[in-house]
Formats: sequence, C-alpha cells, structure tokens
Amino acid sequence: MQATLTAASLLRTAPSDLPVPRTDRDTPHPADAVAGAVDSSALLQGQKAVAISHNGSVYRLQATKLGKLILTK
Repeated sequence: MQATLTAASLLRTAPSDLPVPRTDRDTPHPADAVAGAVDSSALLQGQKAVAISHNGSVYRLQATKLGKLILTK
C-alpha cells in the first residue's frame, strides 16, 4: 500500500514551532483599520471606472493600470 501526501496532510503533520512565511495577506490593509471603509473593488465591480453622484454633482472614480485611483468632477 502506497501513502499519498496531500497539502492538507503535510499541514496537519507540520511542527507548529517552525516559522511561518509572511505573505501580503498577513499585512493589514489601510481599509481594514478604518471603520466604515469601502473596498474599491466593491465600488468598481470589475469595471475600470464608475460614476458617483454627490451633492448634486457627478464624479468619476477611475482605476489606473498601476492600481491607483483617480477621482474627477
């Protein structure tokens, strides 16, 4: 009988005293620290730009190729 190793079985048997490598998921994002913050992906919903109406004016929120946001009136 041959044993098959899976990622789950390796994780179950790994000693807990070994250091765990950090990833970007371990780093808190600024939105996580601000109460009521809305994630940009929730606003853009996969689009490059979205119109936002605020106090009678329409603004355009646009994501750049470099992952930055631009808000214009």
